[in-house]
Amino acid sequence: MKLVICEKPSVAKSIASTLGVTSRAGGCFEGNGFIVSWCVGHLVSPMDAAGYDPGYKKWRYDDLPILPEPFRYVLVKGKEDAFQNLKRLMERPDVTELVNACDAGREGELIFRLVYEMAGCTKPFSRLWISSMEDTAIREGFADLRPGAEYDPLYQSALCRQKADWLIGINATRLFSVLYHRTLNVGRVQTPTLAMLVDRDWKVTSFKKEKYHHVRLALDGTEAVSERITSPEEAETLRAACADGPAVCTSVTREQKKEAPPKLYDLTTLQREANRIFGYTAKQTLDYAQSLYEKKLLTYPRTDSRYLTADMAETAAAVLHLAAKVPPFDGCGEFFPDVSLLVNDKKVSDHHAIIPTLELEKADLSELPVGERNILLLVCRELLCAVAEPYVYEAVTATFTCGGQTFTAKGRRILSEGWREIDHIFRASLKEQPEGEAEPAALPDFTEGQLFDQVEAAVTEHFTAPPKAYTEDTLLSAMENAGKEEILDAVSDRMFLANNPFEAVRGRTDLNALQKMREAIRLNQADEDRARMTASAVPLTRNPRLLLEMIESNRRILTPYYRELLEEGNRDGSVCTPYAREIAELLPLLTSLWLLPAVFPATKAGMRRKFDYGTLTTWKTGVPEWSGRAGVRFKHALSETVDFNADVYGRFSSNSVEKTESETTHYNNWQTANVAFGFEFGDEKQYTVAAEVLNLFDKRYRQDDSILEPGLHANIKVGMRF
Repeated sequence: MKLVICEKPSVAKSIASTLGVTSRAGGCFEGNGFIVSWCVGHLVSPMDAAGYDPGYKKWRYDDLPILPEPFRYVLVKGKEDAFQNLKRLMERPDVTELVNACDAGREGELIFRLVYEMAGCTKPFSRLWISSMEDTAIREGFADLRPGAEYDPLYQSALCRQKADWLIGINATRLFSVLYHRTLNVGRVQTPTLAMLVDRDWKVTSFKKEKYHHVRLALDGTEAVSERITSPEEAETLRAACADGPAVCTSVTREQKKEAPPKLYDLTTLQREANRIFGYTAKQTLDYAQSLYEKKLLTYPRTDSRYLTADMAETAAAVLHLAAKVPPFDGCGEFFPDVSLLVNDKKVSDHHAIIPTLELEKADLSELPVGERNILLLVCRELLCAVAEPYVYEAVTATFTCGGQTFTAKGRRILSEGWREIDHIFRASLKEQPEGEAEPAALPDFTEGQLFDQVEAAVTEHFTAPPKAYTEDTLLSAMENAGKEEILDAVSDRMFLANNPFEAVRGRTDLNALQKMREAIRLNQADEDRARMTASAVPLTRNPRLLLEMIESNRRILTPYYRELLEEGNRDGSVCTPYAREIAELLPLLTSLWLLPAVFPATKAGMRRKFDYGTLTTWKTGVPEWSGRAGVRFKHALSETVDFNADVYGRFSSNSVEKTESETTHYNNWQTANVAFGFEFGDEKQYTVAAEVLNLFDKRYRQDDSILEPGLHANIKVGMRF
């Protein structure tokens, strides 16, 4: 007999029904070889501080820090009966195996494990890991139960989170409360979030607005706007200079742009979007999504992935067709979904992105509570948008001169609505329209050189705006990225200040500057902390902002060291460059990207070669003393659109010397004779066809230590200039 433990009674009922377990008695369902029972959320929690020592009931500075070893646990007050029921079932002789069917996430793992350990159970257990409560998903999950031990790291992660919350909450709350003589709650997440809110509030309240002006020209129903002008007198002078005067269109640029469809929702993105469109709090959105999950209408909501796995492609295609039939999306035009856009196995962690389930076909959305219906429609919209065509438009910028100043008008011409058509239909169905940025209108067909007489000009007054206060949407985004830059900078500082390879070689007298640079790179490669950081740098490539911060951190720390060594090399002769400052700035950039396996994949041996690579050619190389090209070119216009040209020229070089640490190589001077001819044609002479014969006298020569340059040979070239 298998004892299946679920997180909630509603989930237990669904699983029991799918498994054909219909008999209910004594806090469980039983039959068909299964007992299905449930927790009611967390049944076991960490013991309060006073449980370790009654003296901790009074908050005293001298008692801090409180560091329990080991951590002890107690039953949650009011849930003792639920625990005793599960313990009784675990102890039944006919129960030989347990199944952890709590939510497939970190907290679900913790709920089961703490009950299992508190009950003193030692029977083997398996893990049910599913992303949907559909009958099919449940059956497939039970057919592929995983050993419970595979999820030990997830359990340890949950314990770490729980203990961190306890240690920071208990100790920091007591500390600040005692110091400031009032109850001040401090939390691992709560307090940094509060700090972000306070910081933003200070920026808003301390903001001092500044007045500025624009001069606006009325041109064929379109406004052209000047740059920002601080002085009202200067703005009025420009207005007077432009009033009733001529304006000339100096340029018109058109650029076709595409906006790719959005990715599917993870939980945070869904919470942000629901807040922006419906005003729901993060908790409300999670509650609605969890309820839809338990009703089998939505896949598991607690996910950080925005893609599906390859095995989900067929199901996703079926769900897409169902979603397209749900009002208001049944009014969408024909489109051909590309399901491959949704699939990326490498970017799916524990659970795939949130999508509706096949149960959508049977559901009556009108019977759902408003909040749940809105969230389900929002997820349907995102799924349909994610597989639609890109939004394509032409961005048009026209510039004008008037009164000696430049004015700009911007517009947009939509070429293909793509996924935005679906989004517009969804937004039009809402009772209250969410705020959004107005799209630029289309511009008239301006042409370069177009003249406008008797222009109307006006001055408008504006004020700089303070930063916007956080909404739940923007706060969630800030929380996602909080501290990443600071953490990275601190890690870089620690790595290079605590164990700096450049400092290690700075005082060595047995090495020249070039050798010091190579030795510093070797020591850097041998440092395990840096090696681990480099190996784990894959997430940096997924976050351009963080990647730029890493590059900037390396530049700030390493540039002074590289410059010092390059300048020292110029003095001792191991390096020869007049661009020490520029190269010193370049080297950290090169190493920041080149040494990232995520950017330039490499095996362990390949990474070692990169670190050992010491031939950066900043010292004396085979650059000739002088070299050049001289000749005669003939050009003739055959017509307005076709030009003929011919070119006879020679290339030459003096003797050159290449010095390395171990040897000196000499290269003789050389000269070659060459001829080329061809045609340029097109309205703007943008096309070229040419032939050339090089090294007419078949000279044998080398430019450097490479193979011999080609002898007599010919090339044919075809080109187009964009």
